[in-house]
Amino acid sequence: MNRLLRAAALMLPAVLLARTADAASFTQAQRDEIVAIVRDALKTDPSILRDAVVAYQTDEAAHNQEAARAAIAGARDELVTPADPVAGNPRGDVTIVEFFDTRCPYCRKMESTMDSFLGQDKNVRLVYKDLPILGPASLLGSKALLAAQRQDAYGKMREAVMKLPPDTTLPQLETAARSLGLDWPRMARDMEDPAIQARLDANIRLAHGLGIQGTPALIVGDTLVPGAVELAELKTAVAAARHP
Repeated sequence: MNRLLRAAALMLPAVLLARTADAASFTQAQRDEIVAIVRDALKTDPSILRDAVVAYQTDEAAHNQEAARAAIAGARDELVTPADPVAGNPRGDVTIVEFFDTRCPYCRKMESTMDSFLGQDKNVRLVYKDLPILGPASLLGSKALLAAQRQDAYGKMREAVMKLPPDTTLPQLETAARSLGLDWPRMARDMEDPAIQARLDANIRLAHGLGIQGTPALIVGDTLVPGAVELAELKTAVAAARHP
């Protein structure tokens, strides 16, 4: 009997959600009986609720990943463009696209993980997408990186900026740029170029279209990997993209 109650409790939410119109046709006595069955099952085995939540979350994750794959396929031309900064192997057999915010603590945490990974796997291309979504300091940092790219110094400036305080200021950026030997007056002018703002706006629209809700977010092959991940998880994701 306990197994039957458990099955009924797990199946009931799906049935009621999928067939709301049919549920409305239940008599009051039938509805009362269903509620009594569920309550009795939960009292007998509270883990039923946990299992139901896990099942729902698993189904939701699968649905979201399928939606993400479809969005990634539809945005392939925007996902990697000739203008995008690249690290790793430009001709790698797997591409990782990293959406990041210079102010994001989890993006900063990912730095050492990604460095270790690229040091071990020499056949991966890493494409950066600046995504300034955490306020004015984020926007300032992203503009500085894209301006530095015009002096072929995106990577060096990115490394410097990600080590600055999160609430990065213009004087801090100037000091970092000058220490790298960059032409600061030119860089400051480029930061105000509407073309750089347009690139950032395009990245934000792309992230929204892909269902990205925060940073960091990685696109590994055709899979969205949200949030900071450990080295082992990154290796698994790349292996899955390499051998689908």
